[in-house]
Amino acid sequence: MVSNTRFARKSEEAGVDAIVAEGFEAGGHNGREETTTFCLIPMIRDAITIPVIAAGGIASGKAMLAAEVLGAEAVQIGTRFAASEESSAHENFKKRLIRLGEGETVLTMKKLTPVRLIKNDFYKKISLAENHGASVDELQNILGKGRAKKGIFEGDLEDGELEIGQAASFVKEIKPAKEILLEIWNDYLEAKKAIGGIGL
Repeated sequence: MVSNTRFARKSEEAGVDAIVAEGFEAGGHNGREETTTFCLIPMIRDAITIPVIAAGGIASGKAMLAAEVLGAEAVQIGTRFAASEESSAHENFKKRLIRLGEGETVLTMKKLTPVRLIKNDFYKKISLAENHGASVDELQNILGKGRAKKGIFEGDLEDGELEIGQAASFVKEIKPAKEILLEIWNDYLEAKKAIGGIGL
């Protein structure tokens, strides 16, 4: 999984079978460059010869088709399936996820490892510390151990680390994974059919 062309080339040289090109819309740990997925895909596609898997901000068939047009052979979808019935995330986290609006996730902790979080009390603490020039050690002390587990899997919505992607604002229901997959696939086929008639 890479967020720039330099690491994509190094990974190919190391012998990996494929590259996951993850833009900064993604949830969880992220690249410092803050390159969007749809800028990153064509850059990495031009830089390497092995398959490219697009990740970050993809939660629909339309987005999947757009990634394919830009050069991806496949997509990796996380946020949409975090709200599936089969997801191991806590019910509190899933319910918070489906209520998220635009702009309610933020890329933060750039001095440690950049991570996209839902705004909550923990986010406010870490953000305040960053704004006051906290050192890496000070930030690590605030983060502590197991904070993502506390938030995502134990359901502490205020003091936990709630990692999720920007695409969460599109997700409005908790559904079985099978239904989500079929929705994405049918949306992809409809989008492909629609642009096929444009006469490009």
